[in-house]
Amino acid sequence: MTTPLAVPAARRLGARSRWSFGLGSIAYGVKDSGFATFLLLFYNQVIGLPAGLVGVAIMAALVVEAFVDPLVGYLSDHTRGRWGRRHPWMYASALPVAIGWLLLWNPPHWSHAALGFYVFGSALLVRIALSAFEIPSSALGPELSSDYDERTRMFSYRYLFGWGGGLAMLALAYGVFLVPDATHPVGILNRDGYAAMATLAAVVMAVSIVLSSIGLHHEIPLLPQIPKSQETLAEHFADFLRTVRNRGFLILMVAGVFAYTAQGVSFALSTYMYQFVWQFAGRDFNWLSLALMIGALGAFFLAPALTKGGDKPRIGMIASFGSAVLLVSPYVLRLAGWFPEPGSPLLLPVLLTIFAANTACGVSAFILGAAMLSDVVEESEVRTGKRSEGVFFAGGFFVQKLVGGLGIFMAGAILAFAQFPQGARPGMVPSGTLDRLTIVFIVLELAFYGMAGLCYARFPFGRADHDARLVSAARG
Repeated sequence: MTTPLAVPAARRLGARSRWSFGLGSIAYGVKDSGFATFLLLFYNQVIGLPAGLVGVAIMAALVVEAFVDPLVGYLSDHTRGRWGRRHPWMYASALPVAIGWLLLWNPPHWSHAALGFYVFGSALLVRIALSAFEIPSSALGPELSSDYDERTRMFSYRYLFGWGGGLAMLALAYGVFLVPDATHPVGILNRDGYAAMATLAAVVMAVSIVLSSIGLHHEIPLLPQIPKSQETLAEHFADFLRTVRNRGFLILMVAGVFAYTAQGVSFALSTYMYQFVWQFAGRDFNWLSLALMIGALGAFFLAPALTKGGDKPRIGMIASFGSAVLLVSPYVLRLAGWFPEPGSPLLLPVLLTIFAANTACGVSAFILGAAMLSDVVEESEVRTGKRSEGVFFAGGFFVQKLVGGLGIFMAGAILAFAQFPQGARPGMVPSGTLDRLTIVFIVLELAFYGMAGLCYARFPFGRADHDARLVSAARG
């Protein structure tokens, strides 16, 4: 007997549900801001660990955690109860996330080798705990509505809050916690500032997770009702392999490999670029946070507007290409001698305008990638007879974290290749070192984001295919 398809209604969500769906990603944004922007610099420049050792420890934690994500997806898909499949895990994740974050930014005074294991363990705790929220929470996206455009709108909220949370913490870091004082002339080397920032961030992450879960709680009765499965874990992983042999899913995962590697490299090196290439200081970082937030807000409107009435793959490709070109253009122009020099009154406004446009394109590409992943769910359900939101989003996070660790590892290797000095001061790093750093950065970002765009263009179905699939599912 064929199991009836459990396709959600093609509906527009209320404001409460949209905002709550987005709100939880504040925790992920704060985590990404800390991991990608400060963690390598903190342990390398403040604690004194070699950059290569830090990169290896972080990558190892992310690789291990990436293989845990399919288990999280399995548990989420197979949980049953009055709180549905997702909410028990979402609620339970809040406290472990906060504890892990506090441990990560308050390391003991141990040897280099012991601290390497400490970074590995505390980073792993944070990532696994956050996966217990982020995978079930994201998997709610395709369950809340099957409408092609509504999914883009939903994930635009998610990315807006994620970027907003990360950038707000970035602004607080540069404007409050990591400011120069009598004992720390370079604010980003202030160890006590990192500890204070971690305390606030831990509270913000836990509260955003709880409020998001509460805000979506009323949707539980409206979600597709999936019969209880007697499937064992071994059978699940066999089914997982069958399910992910989905052309659309595989294309998005390959795109994710390229895009998240590029993002990992860019984020991990960003503070080095701001401090040592562009010689930002003081209020420059506040303006930077504002520019990036304007870009993220632009993506919130841009992604749904560009795909309204059209298809996501082509727009995703264009956004990815645009992001790559805009990201590297200031560095290319600097090498050519055509960009304002540090100290010029033109440098900051020109640079931040480019960064805002780059962010708008980059975030739009990621929004469309998540929306396309949601559309894969119904294609798989029609083909296999099962809804596997947790499986697909676990696969997405598997790739993101696996290659995110690779990006940080590559950043450490790039710094070593460029012979970047420890304890460096802005304006004192040799120009040859900065040029080597810049050239490798340009080549990698163009290559990785460009390949991601080509993958988006190969996504196998658009609006017409999705709508036809919903009609077919409604007919049984």
